[in-house]
Amino acid sequence: MTAQQAIAPPCAPPGSPGDVTPTSGVIHVNSRHTSGFTVIGNHLAQHGELSLLAIGLAVHIQSLPEGAKIGVKVLAARFPESEMRIAAALRELEEAGYLRRIRVRLRDGRVRTRTESHNRPYATIAPPPAPHGAPRATTPPSTATYDRPRAAAPTPLPRKPRTEPKSDAAPAPTPLPQPRTPALHRTAALLLADLRRHAPVLTLSETDVAALTPGVAAWLERDAHPDAIRRALTTDLPTPLAHPARLLRHRITALLPPPLPAPAAAPTVIPLQNCDDCNRAFRAPEPGQCRDCRRP
Repeated sequence: MTAQQAIAPPCAPPGSPGDVTPTSGVIHVNSRHTSGFTVIGNHLAQHGELSLLAIGLAVHIQSLPEGAKIGVKVLAARFPESEMRIAAALRELEEAGYLRRIRVRLRDGRVRTRTESHNRPYATIAPPPAPHGAPRATTPPSTATYDRPRAAAPTPLPRKPRTEPKSDAAPAPTPLPQPRTPALHRTAALLLADLRRHAPVLTLSETDVAALTPGVAAWLERDAHPDAIRRALTTDLPTPLAHPARLLRHRITALLPPPLPAPAAAPTVIPLQNCDDCNRAFRAPEPGQCRDCRRP
């Protein structure tokens, strides 16, 4: 009975006096990255309102190189989530300021959507520092609106009227072509309403259909086939398409085909006649005598 029996596991060794390891929860085991890494702020990783899918999608987008495609279909092919969930996550990032979509017009008149990924919400980026001596805002950083204090407005000086047009002013939209045959309006309206069967993004309202009908009727008046009109309006659509009616208006106006030339007149054929005297055939507009019989 003097031998000791090991019937219980040994106790855990006591920790060192300087040990600050938590007794529960996550324990980080970090390794230093020297290449192939992306810096993510805790304001994104620990965001209190974004969904976990939106946070992960923002981290993935910020790790991509410049010019990478981040459309809904591209992301749905890369991850197991559906297009609907990815589109909802992109909207969350756009509302939170981590994603920004800007519509730009190219030189050829086409409209493209440029997507910007911000590692900090662009709505809360601080402006440049105020000049020396200017008063500073005292609002805490958590609720700061980053509005610089305004001094008293000076008395405006008289300015000369500007005569030259502004170079950055948006050009006025080109008016739609107007047909001369009102009977083609119904066919044009049906063609516009049927576009959503070929391209769901081109779902138009009744107001848009009524506004675009005269332009399509002008195409029909110039003997354009309905299939050719449909291909011109639905081919090579931008993604995402925010304003389908504006895109259709531009294409109807810019791609309007010229009128067909008038058909050439048929050549005049002089009929054959039989001579009244010698019964010889000759060409003349009216019956009579041939050239030999008319001689004295």
